Amino acid sequence: MSQPAPHVETNDQALIADDEFKTATGESIERTLDLSTWEAGVDLRALYQRLESEVGPAMEQERRVQNVVRTNIFPLLREAPDAPAEAGVHQAQPADLEEVHRKVLFSGQLDTCDGTTITHDTLLLTVTQIGVCLISYQGDELALSQRLFRRDLRTVGPDPVDEARELLARRKERAATGVPDKRDTMSELARRGIMTYAERATLLHRSSAAWRMGHGNIAPYELLTGSGNMALLAQSLEVLRELVGYEQFVFVPSAIKDRLLLTIGDALAPLEYAVVQTGDQAMRRIVEGGRYHPESRRLADSFVDDVGHRIAVGVYRASAYAPATPFFAHADRVHEAAHIAIADSLLQEHRGFPLSIDLADRACRAMFGADTFDDAVASAYRQQGEPLRYLPERSTREK
Repeated sequence: MSQPAPHVETNDQALIADDEFKTATGESIERTLDLSTWEAGVDLRALYQRLESEVGPAMEQERRVQNVVRTNIFPLLREAPDAPAEAGVHQAQPADLEEVHRKVLFSGQLDTCDGTTITHDTLLLTVTQIGVCLISYQGDELALSQRLFRRDLRTVGPDPVDEARELLARRKERAATGVPDKRDTMSELARRGIMTYAERATLLHRSSAAWRMGHGNIAPYELLTGSGNMALLAQSLEVLRELVGYEQFVFVPSAIKDRLLLTIGDALAPLEYAVVQTGDQAMRRIVEGGRYHPESRRLADSFVDDVGHRIAVGVYRASAYAPATPFFAHADRVHEAAHIAIADSLLQEHRGFPLSIDLADRACRAMFGADTFDDAVASAYRQQGEPLRYLPERSTREK
């Protein structure tokens, strides 16, 4: 039930057997590739009929599995090898959640931070804007931003031919503009690593609230690996160590790769939460699969040894109308953290997701979103007499 660490797939791992495809989709790959079986245009009636025929049996099967999970799996959670002391299924009481609303959320004792990043990538220049917002239900708000300007070559040599050769050599190593490339560690560092670091550092150093809420995994892959930058790794581990030591935090991701954890969550009743495992095993797999300098590897190993078992991983269901949601908390404060996450999520029962995270996200997008950023970039090109030549195709497409 541990969360799998992101990894680079080998060719063997990437292969999908024909029988595996048929088992998953109910038809052979040959039939799928036969265009004579495809529909012309959009047949809404056929779409609805197919959806009903697929969704109904899937829901019936899931309900059967839910009963088995509640009866047979829930009692075993305490016995799992990486189970924290508070492992098991617990019920949040409405009176306790009302107290959380009154004493924590609406009294300003919870600060929530979320970030956003946007990139303008052209042949000339790559501009990455990173913004984070810290908000509370009292109306307090802090917005911070950073912009990184990347050129493939910044030096101007005396020989124009040598300069051109150097520029071509550097551009050869990068993907085309507008094409995401995981191998481009510089872009990943700017896009994800620095943003996730800034969110956690803001919660730690710029918040004065008793409780801190963040978006995502408290110790994500980008920070445990430094996104390929060992200076970021060292500072990230320091911030994470302090944040975990603070104890009064809860992190709620929008998604998680661990489908076993989500299956447990799907079997929960409204206002129930399950404490399932610690962060130790998943964090250890990330570190073992990462690439580090020797000293950085020692820092990462030491961090996992000291901190991994202190992070509890759980899942909760805030309402009958929404899916279960995973969360990360300190192992010694997991019940308080779960109550805060559920209470915040009850403010929008249809989503079952913390409203404060949504508010922080909206504040970020309003301040640091694409509209203002794209207008500023377009203005700079217009001033140089090239309003369209270097803009990505998608930015000039009619909306």
